[in-house]
Amino acid sequence: MATPKSLVSALYDHWDTVEWLAQLSREMPSFEAEHILAVVARLAPSAALEQQQQVLRQLVNADIVQAQARGQSYQLNSYVLEFVRGLTREHELGLSAVLASRINAITDATRKLNEGLQGRDMDLLRQAANKLSELFRQIGQQLDGDRHAILELAERAKAQQTDMPIARRYREVLDAYDNYVAPMAAMMDSGPGGTFYRHLEQAEHALDNAVDVLTVQGALYTQRLAMRHVAYQAKELRRLGRDVLKHCSDTLLPLREEVRQHNLLSAAISALLGRVRKRGLNRTLPARALPLWRREMSRAVSVGPEVLTIMSEARCFAPVLVSFPEEHAAGAMPALDLVDENALVAELRAAMPVANLLGWLRDHYRHLNDATLLRLYHELIARADWQAIQADAAAIVPLNTVRVTLYPHAIEAAP
Repeated sequence: MATPKSLVSALYDHWDTVEWLAQLSREMPSFEAEHILAVVARLAPSAALEQQQQVLRQLVNADIVQAQARGQSYQLNSYVLEFVRGLTREHELGLSAVLASRINAITDATRKLNEGLQGRDMDLLRQAANKLSELFRQIGQQLDGDRHAILELAERAKAQQTDMPIARRYREVLDAYDNYVAPMAAMMDSGPGGTFYRHLEQAEHALDNAVDVLTVQGALYTQRLAMRHVAYQAKELRRLGRDVLKHCSDTLLPLREEVRQHNLLSAAISALLGRVRKRGLNRTLPARALPLWRREMSRAVSVGPEVLTIMSEARCFAPVLVSFPEEHAAGAMPALDLVDENALVAELRAAMPVANLLGWLRDHYRHLNDATLLRLYHELIARADWQAIQADAAAIVPLNTVRVTLYPHAIEAAP
């Protein structure tokens, strides 16, 4: 097992690769060696295969990437994954049950604090204060991470395609609201049923009382300062919980209401259309059963000065003569390029790897016009038969009539 110092050093050397793997871990729980080498090649396209394999070995030796016990796949170290997600604000939404258990643990720590204060047991008092400080830190860290996770959920839902069914589009949002925001709102209720503010208020009063008693007893300044610091943590946590709950509710509630209104409207429209299809429009919506807002009302239409102006302009309208271009002769039509794409693909596969696809097309198919070359270029880089890697530096490729500046794609065999 690698030492923490070597792990941090390797994390500094290969931060870009580890950050990419942390993002991909949301979709892939484990990685094959080819996947990690592909990420390294994307970040360092000029590196040779031996250098890419050396990076993989360094990650494994530093225990950043761990080989799974069964199989040939790899996974990120859980501590490294949590550390990277924390720094890049790519948190996963936590469990409301974990938050509830930590809040309930505040009661036990507060009870021990009161026992140590009444029995003048400084060791128990110090242990209870440290326990409360650790609980406050963990709860605050989870609340901050959950806020960023909910924002990420909302952004992903809004970025989905609009033609997707709305229930599928906002599925994660509804789950997050039902399984996290609603239980969290119940815990933070200021009434007798809420536990968050009640437990924090009890801990805050106990800490303030401990500070006063230690001041009267003439305890050490460091002890009073530590106790006062924990009391400040309790006050700050109450404010943070209120802000996080408001932020999460303001983010998810409009999306949830949109889904609910859409479902009610869709159900009402479907039911009405079903009755119209079965019974007919006149029997479904007779004139006497129409709602009041559907009553016929007489309307008076008057001609305004704008209409008179338009009519006067129309009477004086004179069409504009437009000279159309003359028809081209039948023999002047541009010739179409005929391309044997199967032969082209076979020739390209035989020439792999190709560093610049557009340059290769220009050298081997110079007789084609520029539009055909560019069409073939875009179709070839989109094929799944091989791997297209875009360069980091721009290049200029002169064609028959134009000069193209682009970031060229290199074509390699599929891994």
